Amino acid sequence: MDHLGKEKQSTSNQDVYIGSIDQGTTSTRFIIYDKSARAVASHQVEFTQFYPEAGWVEHSPIEILESVRLCMAKALDKATADGYNVDQGLKAIGLTNQRETTLVWSKSSGLPLHNAIVWMDARTTSICRRLEKELPGGRTHFVETCGLPISTYFSALKLLWLIENVDAVKAAIKTGDALFGTIDTWLIWNLTGGCGGDGIEPGLHVTDVSNASRTMLMNLKTLDWDQPTLETLGLPKEILPKIISNSEVIGKIAKGWPITGIPIAGCLGDQHAAMVGQACKKGEAKSTYGTGAFILLNTGDEVINSKHGLLTTLAYKLGPNATANYALEGSIAIAGAAVQWLRDSLGIIESASEIEELAKKVENSGGVYFVPAFNGLFAPWWRDDARGICIGITRFTNKAHIARAVLESMCFQVKDVLDSMQKDDEGERGEKAKDDKGEFVLRVDGGATVNNLLMQIQADLLGSPVVRPLDIETTALGAAYAAGLAVGVWTEDDIFTDGGKAEKSTIFRPKLDDEHRKKRVESWCKAVSRTFDLADLSL
Repeated sequence: MDHLGKEKQSTSNQDVYIGSIDQGTTSTRFIIYDKSARAVASHQVEFTQFYPEAGWVEHSPIEILESVRLCMAKALDKATADGYNVDQGLKAIGLTNQRETTLVWSKSSGLPLHNAIVWMDARTTSICRRLEKELPGGRTHFVETCGLPISTYFSALKLLWLIENVDAVKAAIKTGDALFGTIDTWLIWNLTGGCGGDGIEPGLHVTDVSNASRTMLMNLKTLDWDQPTLETLGLPKEILPKIISNSEVIGKIAKGWPITGIPIAGCLGDQHAAMVGQACKKGEAKSTYGTGAFILLNTGDEVINSKHGLLTTLAYKLGPNATANYALEGSIAIAGAAVQWLRDSLGIIESASEIEELAKKVENSGGVYFVPAFNGLFAPWWRDDARGICIGITRFTNKAHIARAVLESMCFQVKDVLDSMQKDDEGERGEKAKDDKGEFVLRVDGGATVNNLLMQIQADLLGSPVVRPLDIETTALGAAYAAGLAVGVWTEDDIFTDGGKAEKSTIFRPKLDDEHRKKRVESWCKAVSRTFDLADLSL
């Protein structure tokens, strides 16, 4: 299968297309793929980030809907202008989304009852502390069931906050008018009809197994909402969506959208979609570099509960009757967001793309270590009391050293997670994860991977090869694959067999010797330890 390319497809493929909605943390995209999985048109828009208080992050659900509408229309216009007969050949739509971001809306009016609370939002810290004190096992009370610790990260606690603090949410639940969902649920409900009327059937209230696995409410083994968890948290089951697989015909897009009558046939959380887009089979890992960074290792049909600070989650379930693949995941809150901070808050660079050239002006970070614990640290540390630091600064330090330290911070965090994964996986199976050729390889994707220096630093600090595919937007591609699989455009062999993809990838091999790597990692760990217990610093 080919990937991203400008040349038009062959005549035999020209009337078969799959669309993909990629609704991310800072932007929305719609991409149209042909049968060879090559993007023929796309459109992307950014949307507003709201910060009502320190540590709080919100999105407007209505603005997200409109961003999807605009991206669909613009991508269709571009495809038509370039001579692609998408109107006749579009077979299905896939959807992928930012995970854990939580909202509640009115079934009758279709309006949100509060802004969406974004995955990185930390307002639920006090709820986390309360539950840790009340429940046996503290932070790990729900791990055996859902694979997740009690953390500000997950949807259930954001839903609890909405119920405890927003009168409109409490009232709607009492009257049976409330619907809960993550962004996938909100989009599918609206795309398939919303609150209905004028001859339109009401929308479908569903979520997929990958998004459901991030709520803290789904039982990993039954793949259904866990009743004891709902009772412990006091959450009403009737407001929750139905859980479905990642690849099946869900429903058709209703009137009023730029595309109508086309089935939505694939749905995955963004990191799970990237696993499918990267064709990660059992024993293979990928890292997606976006606002945060997300590393997943496919553990096959085994549910491995981490002993080293990782999350257990669904990888994917490609069909209602398919076997579920599970994964170990390490989530890093701040990756590309640290580059945005250099640009927007410090003004050290004018655009994100400038960081590579600036960092290349020095051979190393000059002993500077930057830890971007802006809202705490996720895996494998799980310290919401951590705050960002930059240490090792001397009169010799300049902005190039700081830029390089920011890039290194992403790579050190990814290494922390992968080291923990290897320990968990080796402990469970007695051997480290390897690919078909007997070596561990990290597959990478996401916007930041265009930075060659970042990728080389990553390989150096891992001591393992890093493989970047030709098409780095594998999140959208994975959602397209899932949809195409459900309607017969592709088979699993098409998706998971190499078919020449490796030849079009770029491989970064480590150049750093083991001794130097070990010293750098020790210094990094020392820097991380300095971030702890800083949340209460006085203003």
